[in-house]
Amino acid sequence: MWKPTQPGPVHLSPAPEPSRPVSPAPAAEPVQRPPVTAGDQATISKGLVIKGEITGTESLFIDGKVEGSISLPGNRVTVGRNGQVSASIAAREIVILGKVRGNVAASDRVDIRAEGALTGDVAAARISIEDGAFFKGGIDIRKAEAKPAAPAPVPVAPEAPKPILP
Repeated sequence: MWKPTQPGPVHLSPAPEPSRPVSPAPAAEPVQRPPVTAGDQATISKGLVIKGEITGTESLFIDGKVEGSISLPGNRVTVGRNGQVSASIAAREIVILGKVRGNVAASDRVDIRAEGALTGDVAAARISIEDGAFFKGGIDIRKAEAKPAAPAPVPVAPEAPKPILP
């Protein structure tokens, strides 16, 4: 074993791995995945080019090129500064810092930042376009999907006292 005070190169021989009993393979069980949390996010980095359909259950950050369609309901799609997307996008929230050509639909909001460019129609409950952003297309503001509210109680006017007759 090498010691910090020992000069010269270190030569270690690998320790033999202890033998393990081989158990029979279990029947094909579905793989249990932990529930998706808000921090889970996939990334398409600068050097990647994707052509086709992207679907899933986690948020997505795109800094590369994507052509096709993106459907991530209930999640966020962020197009980074280097991102170039030629696709329709459907998600809960869409943030654009790069270039997008295609229609976008968000159940919550679309945010086009100052460096972003969007050419296509927008359908969302809320939209934000910063100064300096480029946008060419139509906007369809949809009401947010609200939970059905309980009907408000109807106030009942008290009855007027009846006069007592002699």
